[in-house]
Amino acid sequence: MEPRLTLITLGVKNLQRSRDFYQNVFGWKPTESSTEGIVFFELNGIQLALFPQESLADDAGVSAEGSGFRRFSLAHNVRSEREVNELVALLEEKGATVLKRPEKVFWGGYSSYIADPDENLWEIAYNPFLPIPDSEEKKTPSIH
Repeated sequence: MEPRLTLITLGVKNLQRSRDFYQNVFGWKPTESSTEGIVFFELNGIQLALFPQESLADDAGVSAEGSGFRRFSLAHNVRSEREVNELVALLEEKGATVLKRPEKVFWGGYSSYIADPDENLWEIAYNPFLPIPDSEEKKTPSIH
């Protein structure tokens, strides 16, 4: 199997509320392939999809019940500690829930965690060991 990740689908409780969060708080634009039943965002070569949690569970043939820590997080890396501080402040101003304030972390970086409306974890991080390539710098849209 070729190593590839093309789509991350989040099962959400309220599709419109989640669409509004990613569109208005993160400043991302839904793709033209989005519909009333699913929303897609292009993220530098992969896509993030928002899909009603009941429909996603039904599609996978599993129960939609579940709570607590989901055992994964999504990350948005930036180029400096200052950018982490600025971005977290902007996201909080726009209504994101900050779970962990920006701080130096045990692995040598600097990070913060926010939650989307379904409590999916987003790490906003500066990782000095994983620099963002110049080619990505030009493609990466900022969160407005």
